[in-house]
Amino acid sequence: MKTTFNVKSSTVKLESNRPHFFVLNKGLNSGKPLQVICPNSFIIQTESEEFKEVLYWITFALWRTKAFHPYLMGSVIPFIRIGIYKQLITEKIEIVNGNSLAFSEIVKQLNFIESKEKQLKENLKLIQDLKRAYVYQYFNKKV
Repeated sequence: MKTTFNVKSSTVKLESNRPHFFVLNKGLNSGKPLQVICPNSFIIQTESEEFKEVLYWITFALWRTKAFHPYLMGSVIPFIRIGIYKQLITEKIEIVNGNSLAFSEIVKQLNFIESKEKQLKENLKLIQDLKRAYVYQYFNKKV
């Protein structure tokens, strides 16, 4: 697996034919990986789809564990620098390469948990809609 990647500040006009994803770089959610571009993000480009997935999940794990927080700069709007991001990811790639089988198991579990979390959020939204409908029906019924 080719393990080279580029990190650049992204712009809305930036288009890439290479496998890529985005990472939020400002605010307390700095380091959050995204599939779609948004303002204040980096674009991470790789040579293969497989390596993009590895980087995505490494970034996701670091973001979820708040590993980027000690490296945030700025007093008003915290942000993470490209160099720090690359350094942290490079360190973790070495760990993953040492035991890629265990990492793929973790990714599988994270995917499962993420899908369950999405289902729960959808169910909670439906419950909120149901509550709203009951209250609406009560106050708007014709007597």
